[in-house]
Amino acid sequence: MKQITQITLMALGLALAAGGAQAACQIEYKAKRDKPLELYYDVTTVNAPCSSAESALRKQLASKGLKLLKVLSKKEK
Repeated sequence: MKQITQITLMALGLALAAGGAQAACQIEYKAKRDKPLELYYDVTTVNAPCSSAESALRKQLASKGLKLLKVLSKKEK
């Protein structure tokens, strides 16, 4: 019985550690695309902590030809 409890606790600890390592940030933002001018408002989740999520979002938007105008809000997920 003691061995089953230890295995269960180890599995629970590993699951919690893996879940905590995956920080994600929900960002509400405005962006634009030039030629022709298109304005965007969206909420997206970036797989990065909120402290570095803005730069990750800039890269993500740039790959779609968009420029980040303003981050309206950030929230840890």
